[in-house]
Amino acid sequence: MISGKILSTEKEVVDFATVYLKGTGYGGITNQEGIYHVSAPAGDYTLVVSAVGYKTVEKPVTLVRGQRVRQNVTITPETQQLDEVTVVSTGVSRVKRSAFNAVAVDTKELQNTTRNLSDALTKAPGMKLRESGGVGSDMQLMLDGFSGKHVKVFIDGVPQEGVGSSFALNNIPVNFADRIEVYKGVVPVGFGTDAIGGVINIVTNKKRRRWFLDASYSYGSFNTHKSNVHFGQTFKNGFTYEINAFQNYSDNDYRIDSPVEDFETGRIDRDKKVRVRRFNDTYHNEAVIGKVGVIDKKWADRLMFGFTYLKSATKLFSVLLASKR
Repeated sequence: MISGKILSTEKEVVDFATVYLKGTGYGGITNQEGIYHVSAPAGDYTLVVSAVGYKTVEKPVTLVRGQRVRQNVTITPETQQLDEVTVVSTGVSRVKRSAFNAVAVDTKELQNTTRNLSDALTKAPGMKLRESGGVGSDMQLMLDGFSGKHVKVFIDGVPQEGVGSSFALNNIPVNFADRIEVYKGVVPVGFGTDAIGGVINIVTNKKRRRWFLDASYSYGSFNTHKSNVHFGQTFKNGFTYEINAFQNYSDNDYRIDSPVEDFETGRIDRDKKVRVRRFNDTYHNEAVIGKVGVIDKKWADRLMFGFTYLKSATKLFSVLLASKR
């Protein structure tokens, strides 16, 4: 067995980091204290440590039969520090002095991929995202130590409270947004006063385009499918429409370490873990966002009407209790 602790260069514990032996099926994740345990046959391996927002680290290790090897690993944050900015209606303008502590993340380099908005957010300094499992799992957002209701999420200035998991940041494709604005501490009054931790504002593309079409599809482990279609058109008379549709599906039947129950006695040995396959945790969500309206009129620069259709289907996760044989 090999075990140890994962820390950042700031000496902070890195929880829910992925730790595995390269080229094998042996691995796991760190707990809330940053500690991991991996069991494998004796031999020479390469230990790989990866986490959202950090650079991946690889270290050679040798496992000896009947012995526990301890290997602590320090990983470096992978962030991009941007100049201080102020956000106006026409976009992002860099200035030396600003009334707000804000950064803007440009999503253009990630567009035409199957990445999501949470992947783009990891580029913002001070931002930390943690998912509790596979596709469709709950995501916790932390901004400079604040989380939960202290950090508000907006789309074009409209609050997104109560929209459900189908429209969570880890499900929305990255080409949905033109940029992401992150405000820390004091925020513009238009976003309200109860966001003491900060505000994340997803800004969609409002540029006049004659027509456009973006599409992407990916297939991954555990029968995971992600697809997205985004198209629209603006006519000479100013009439415009836009449709953005996406879906995410996964069986989520990855393996986890779970305690076992002795069905004869009913006793559960919490200290003994067995690697079993997760089951009954399929996730599927669909979303369609439509906009129609006019632009560049004497009586309105932009007048849009929109609708949003969301559908989410999740098979409830059953507690894994493997029988002892």
